[in-house]
Amino acid sequence: MKEIHIIVSGNVQGVFFRATVKEIADDLNLSGYAKNLKDGSVEIVAQGLKSNLESFLKEIKSSPGKSQVEKCQVNLKDLQKELSGFRVL
Repeated sequence: MKEIHIIVSGNVQGVFFRATVKEIADDLNLSGYAKNLKDGSVEIVAQGLKSNLESFLKEIKSSPGKSQVEKCQVNLKDLQKELSGFRVL
């Protein structure tokens, strides 16, 4: 199990990006959360199998739904504290 921390910049607020991220995470059996940040970006923490996290990141970078992802800051690390389910905060 691994954990990925992503800061997504672009047109990602007000376009149901977090809800779409949750759907993708649920499909890939990932736990974690997505939340809006004050600067207009979205923070995502996801946990699961490394292969699923790689698929998740690929989907996020493809600007799902009506979003326009411009930049992703990504940090992959070993699982610290296990989360349950994926939530939109």
